[in-house]
Amino acid sequence: MEEILKFDSVGQYNAFNNHETLHPLVSVIDFSQADPRRLRKTYFGFYLILLKDVLCGDLRYGKNTYDYQEGTLIFIGSGQMLTGESKELYQPKGFGVIFHPDLIKGTSLGRNIEQYSFFSYELNEALHISNRERQLVIDCFAKLKFELEHAVDKHSKTLIATNIELLLNYCVRFYDRQFITRDSANKGILEKFETLLNAYFSSDKPFEVGLPSVAYCADELNLSANYFGDLIKKETGISALKFIHLKLMDVAKERITNANNSVSTVAYELGFKYPQHFTRMFKQHVGVTPLEYRSSMN
Repeated sequence: MEEILKFDSVGQYNAFNNHETLHPLVSVIDFSQADPRRLRKTYFGFYLILLKDVLCGDLRYGKNTYDYQEGTLIFIGSGQMLTGESKELYQPKGFGVIFHPDLIKGTSLGRNIEQYSFFSYELNEALHISNRERQLVIDCFAKLKFELEHAVDKHSKTLIATNIELLLNYCVRFYDRQFITRDSANKGILEKFETLLNAYFSSDKPFEVGLPSVAYCADELNLSANYFGDLIKKETGISALKFIHLKLMDVAKERITNANNSVSTVAYELGFKYPQHFTRMFKQHVGVTPLEYRSSMN
């Protein structure tokens, strides 16, 4: 079994890339200084924002392969594993910002880091950026590098964390743009989502397994729950969970109109453990109880 590369500290990763450690918790790396390497399974104990400028094999994050090309941004969350498939050596090129979770404790970025959901994408979709966007990212990297080369003072931590947060906020904008520019591909996912739900509620799975979760649907579509949720929200204006609930209520209304079906029968068939939970959700979405809805349809 191949040994896993493990980097717990910024200093370890700097040394691996022949890079000087200017700060123990954050670094801006020029990968052209690193030795040639081949892709290996690697664990990171810190956050990475990688601007990769070289093709280097099939890069994987989680169980999926990145939609990868030159000039893409890749985000890796602290505690994540990156794997790759490459038998030949390649020379890394590009730049990266790495920062340890301890750096952002007590800062605005630390309080909001969970909002940057792309750090936990396990998806085949890196962030593809235009030349202008790339230059903006390089400028953000340069500002961070300037701060790291500046003598440490009482402002250092705040300015470094603020500049990383600014970079991430730009990346949120870039991802929003990408969801729009890849609209046709996204609509394909939405159609597959609807097909998946139709097939699920037409089967015995709700009774046997329960209600479909966002995580289940994302997994079936080979996307992470975070990426899938973000995509559905951009496309429909509602969360993936609400989309599931709306589909559930459409099926429930159809079945409840059949006088031969009791409320309990419909509830169990749709995956509810308790009929009263079904009645409560039905009234929240439809405005009346299942029996009141049936009466209004007759």
